[in-house]
Amino acid sequence: MEHGFEKFESLPEERREAIVGAAVETFGLSDYKGASTDAIARKAGISKGLLFFYFKNKRELYLYLMRHLMDVVTKVVVDERFYEIDDFFELFKYAANRKKDALSKMPYLLDFSIRAFYPEHKDVKDTMNGWTQAQIDLMFSTFFKNVRLDKFRDGVEPKKVVDMMIWMADGYLHQQRSMSRAIDIDALMVEFDEWCEMFKRYAYKEEFQ
Repeated sequence: MEHGFEKFESLPEERREAIVGAAVETFGLSDYKGASTDAIARKAGISKGLLFFYFKNKRELYLYLMRHLMDVVTKVVVDERFYEIDDFFELFKYAANRKKDALSKMPYLLDFSIRAFYPEHKDVKDTMNGWTQAQIDLMFSTFFKNVRLDKFRDGVEPKKVVDMMIWMADGYLHQQRSMSRAIDIDALMVEFDEWCEMFKRYAYKEEFQ
């Protein structure tokens, strides 16, 4: 975890989890501006003053949450089996299913993640947009390092396929949000599997399809 949160990180695990859980729930149920630090402190069973002893302001708490939750999900996704998979699309599907399992075990994490993916408030918008792109670049350079790129057709860039998959997911989320529909993670996974098969036919040489 990045420097500056030693006081919070030194707390007993149960206390840390209570504060993180309260913050994720509050930010998940409301946008950044509407999320109340009073509510977070109350849910966590601490005073607001103590919350700001650990985090100097709401922005710092929010950005800490984003990085902490990414670390948690990454540990769930990137296990021993992860690096044994050398097929691009199989790895994509494996990671998506592991992430789905993580989301199902952590209430409000999906809502929090979607709101973080579409930041609106000036306090976090620029930071989150830049951080999201950095995570995408990291995913490709670090987590896909054992993938067999020789399966791709000549002229097809694997990184571009990653971008297109993310654009597809972005479009799906935008469509659901525009119709005020709750995100059904199971329905999204069905769509995701179809996208993988579609892009595989486009991107792979015939002998690997």
